[in-house]
Amino acid sequence: MSRKAVVFGSAGQLGTELVRTLRERGYAVEGWDRTEVDITDAAAVERALAGCDPEAVYNAAAYNQVDVAEREPRAAFLVNALAVRNLALACRQVDALLVHFSTDYVFDGFARHPYAEDDATHPLGAYAVSKLAGELYAQAYSDRLLVVRTSGVFGTGGLNTARGNFVELMLRLAQSGQPIRVVEDHVASPTFGPLLARRTVDLAERGHKGLFHIGGGTPVSWFQFARSIFEAAGLQPTLRATNEREYRTPARRPKYSALSNGKMERAALEPMPPLREAIEAYFAQRKAALAGS
Repeated sequence: MSRKAVVFGSAGQLGTELVRTLRERGYAVEGWDRTEVDITDAAAVERALAGCDPEAVYNAAAYNQVDVAEREPRAAFLVNALAVRNLALACRQVDALLVHFSTDYVFDGFARHPYAEDDATHPLGAYAVSKLAGELYAQAYSDRLLVVRTSGVFGTGGLNTARGNFVELMLRLAQSGQPIRVVEDHVASPTFGPLLARRTVDLAERGHKGLFHIGGGTPVSWFQFARSIFEAAGLQPTLRATNEREYRTPARRPKYSALSNGKMERAALEPMPPLREAIEAYFAQRKAALAGS
């Protein structure tokens, strides 16, 4: 009999990779997006999970409009925090493992070293507060829980989503012929979506619980990330470095939010590859996806 898993946010960039990975490993997967099951509706979530009785529930649904959240913090909190409470309670009812994804933005970026799971959190804006609250709700209500914090996810699922990803944004800007300005004073751990999905399922299948970081493994500025994208794509647009002072945004962001994968690696999972290797894998998958569309 096939094992059963549920993926909320299945149409998103990470959700599509989770569905693919789980099916490749023999799971019967129910994938729901927000039009099918609204996770802010507790009764709807409870009915959905009771109807399929999964052994694991993956929550890849999120409100991730960081700047817009400063204008509408309630919307961010409903999806990123209170909806996670709904999922945790429903998972407890069916004795399912809840796998919830969080973000590097729960940190303030002042540490200047790759953040480990036991580093103190200090969110800087509405989006970040809502994501940390989601972690806390999950911990408060879930008996079986795996929380995975990640950073700057990019995968070919972004080809079919409204907001895309940083790679696709850079490619669109390169086509404009105009100079491209990218911040050089913000550092993160850009993470290849398919590898994030595989490592997460690895953790779940091996019975790990609690909090883990899964980042790209390479602390890099967004400017350096952009330059690597163009090198891999064989493009030479005019790329100019800017900084936080010149490029103001409504939301404050951590200036250094790279994540340490030390705990993941100590759990005997394969380390994440160098960023350049991940970017090249992205372009190979992108080519195949576009050829098949």
